[in-house]
Amino acid sequence: MTAVDFLAFTRGPLFDVALIIFIAGLAIRFVEILVLGRRRDFSEPRRGGFGSGLRTMFSRTLPETGTMKRAPTTVVAGWVFHIGFLVTLLLFVPHIEMFQAVLGFGWPGLPTPIIDFAGILAMVAMVVVLINRLRNPVMRFLSGFGDYLPWLLTFLPLITGWLVFHRLLLPYPAMLGLHILSVELLMILFPFTKLMHTFTAFLARYYTGAAFGRKGVQS
Repeated sequence: MTAVDFLAFTRGPLFDVALIIFIAGLAIRFVEILVLGRRRDFSEPRRGGFGSGLRTMFSRTLPETGTMKRAPTTVVAGWVFHIGFLVTLLLFVPHIEMFQAVLGFGWPGLPTPIIDFAGILAMVAMVVVLINRLRNPVMRFLSGFGDYLPWLLTFLPLITGWLVFHRLLLPYPAMLGLHILSVELLMILFPFTKLMHTFTAFLARYYTGAAFGRKGVQS
């Protein structure tokens, strides 16, 4: 298989398969969560649960003062990574064109130097987080394959995308094919790894806030 054939395969049939698995996996995971249900609360509500749930969704997004003092590296590097990754994913013009082909609509992008800088920041932040995890005895003891696999799945699209952007390491068609392949691997495994927290974290925060709010307790 030539590099051009490999690129055509990753952009065509393999991408369709990855997208189907990604959507089906998300649907299955959400169904699993929703069918668990919860026991009916017969107590009289002291406050509205819906508003408390929404407030908790947003308030828990910001780090608490105590967390910032205990683990500043994790908090700062985590924020830098998430912002850099989202900017790279959502505001790079070729990515926007891909979303437009799938969703039917697009949005304005950012200049490529900004995207390049955001990608580098995201990769540096990921390396910092990994080193911090490996150097911390407690975090290293608590970490396993399920923690390092999501890191690798997320890092590969960033590094291969950066190499494609700068036309390094391999000829452009081959490197672009590897980049797309790494994204498809991320899509396929996303619903079945801890990366699923991208969606479930907000559901958990809402549920916690709504449950506490009904009891009149601040979450």
